[in-house]
Amino acid sequence: MLVKNKHYITIWIDKNNPKVVRTIDQTLLPHQFKIVSLKSSDEIIKAIRTMIVRGAPLIGVSAAYAIYLAALEAQKKCRTIYQFDRYIFKKSEEIKNTRPTAVNISFAVNESLKVLMKENTIEDKIAAALNCASLLSVQEILNCKKIGEYGLNIIGKISKSKKGKTVNILTHCNAGWLACIDYGTATAPIYFAHKKGIKLHVYVEETRPRNQGASLTAWEFLQNKIPHSIITDNAGGYVMQKGMVDMVIVGSDRTTLSGDVCNKIGTYKTALASKDNNIPFYVALPSSSIDKKIKNGLTEIPIEERNLDEVKYISGKSGKRIEKILITPLKSKAKNYGFDITPARLVTALITERGVVKPIKSEISKI
Repeated sequence: MLVKNKHYITIWIDKNNPKVVRTIDQTLLPHQFKIVSLKSSDEIIKAIRTMIVRGAPLIGVSAAYAIYLAALEAQKKCRTIYQFDRYIFKKSEEIKNTRPTAVNISFAVNESLKVLMKENTIEDKIAAALNCASLLSVQEILNCKKIGEYGLNIIGKISKSKKGKTVNILTHCNAGWLACIDYGTATAPIYFAHKKGIKLHVYVEETRPRNQGASLTAWEFLQNKIPHSIITDNAGGYVMQKGMVDMVIVGSDRTTLSGDVCNKIGTYKTALASKDNNIPFYVALPSSSIDKKIKNGLTEIPIEERNLDEVKYISGKSGKRIEKILITPLKSKAKNYGFDITPARLVTALITERGVVKPIKSEISKI
């Protein structure tokens, strides 16, 4: 995607130093675009925890790069293959525990371990880890591209039914290229439709408490000239009631075999409003976000509870400074649930890199 008309992906190896991973610091957006260097597995772990990198596909690839950097560390610290492998396994558990809800981290770490443990020398293990992370990155880009193509067909049909009038889409949180490597999941069909010349407009729900919709999705759309309006989360139901929305499309951090969708907190309320107003509710996701071991999302998916300060404080730009401001009574307690579960019955269809499928076991099991 474009930033000031220059193409970027969200994570890559430094071209001048293959032992350094480069990424965009998403905590500073939309006010500051800054690229940071991550030089150790611990720095990537911290970046995932603090949401310098966030979004299910991106944190999965970041986890794979963390395994690669861990392998470089193990080369310096360990004298034997046995010690090397022990270090990698210990570090892999730390990486998996950074963000418990998104399944992509475990998927990427397990893929990295699978290829790494097939090799017999430390040098070959390091090369395998780097190759795996790079391949996962490329695969996620290809996944999002295919999601964009399948989703374009859906938007195209709506446009045709409206005889070329503006297609109004509602999104929640950020499932854009910032959350992935390129294109995004929920945003890929939007970018593809815009490129094809389909008239569209996107209602961007702000997504409290971290405001990823208002700060990240809106920033992406602004950079790539996508017509949009930021609305409060609670306004989503109103614009649907008024007939101002033709479709809803969101991402997913983990989707179950039975079609339950775990996504950023507030998605469930958006899905309920969508159902009540007979508006199609689509979920765009790569197969790496599907957890076929889980059937009941509500009882089996671990929901991350984040720091209460994200609820009590808000950051914004004051003059040239980015400041953190208290917006609640200082002594009031808060709860900060990071995700919620949207039952399969509220989902119209899943848009994956392998096609558009119904949120039912018989179709998801084939992905």
